[in-house]
Amino acid sequence: MDIPSALRRDAATGIAFRTVGPAAPQALVLLLHGVGGNETNLEGLAGALDPRILSVLPRGPLTLGPGASGWFQVSFGPTGPVIDAAQAEAGRLQLAALVESLQRETGIGPDRTVLAGFSQGGIMSAGLGLTRPDLVAGFGLLSGRILPELAPRIAARAALAGLSGFVSHGLRDTTLPPAWADRSDAWLGELGVAFESRRYPAGHELTPDMARDFRTWLLGRLYLPLLPPR
Repeated sequence: MDIPSALRRDAATGIAFRTVGPAAPQALVLLLHGVGGNETNLEGLAGALDPRILSVLPRGPLTLGPGASGWFQVSFGPTGPVIDAAQAEAGRLQLAALVESLQRETGIGPDRTVLAGFSQGGIMSAGLGLTRPDLVAGFGLLSGRILPELAPRIAARAALAGLSGFVSHGLRDTTLPPAWADRSDAWLGELGVAFESRRYPAGHELTPDMARDFRTWLLGRLYLPLLPPR
């Protein structure tokens, strides 16, 4: 597996991140960690993707504790997750600015840019894809959900026509039960967004099978011929 770069900070947004991949990449993939994690959590996924892809591992802008970051605060009550909607919106705007900054730096356009993440990272990836389809070719929602609060900001159906999604979820997930993935599927269908959706005999986690299927979907979305895993 490639060694992640040293931590650097984007001048435009202040977001810290590491990278894994070549100096002259053919595609750009941002991999976002879940709440309470950090940018090192998805290093394994980044290293397993493809040698032609530059994987960017951002650290969520909120510090929640030692080594623990996030994009917005969330609590879990009897009716499900309750979020800080203002933080989520601020994070979405920061993420959009980070994508634009990285695209300027690398020269890689939206047609070769994908966002994906685990849990809250997947929430942010889907949120940006559905509101700014002009910035990305697709998004990966890995054990996450689409925020209902996002509804007023979702792009017009015509603008979503070129967007693709990948939804994966564990059938034994008790943090975000699989019903959330079912809701995501239904909503994407209503919006006319092309997507693949898969379920696994797993909990709230990112398993090797999920990573393998995401990689296959990703390379197809980026029109990169499939290479053997490293």
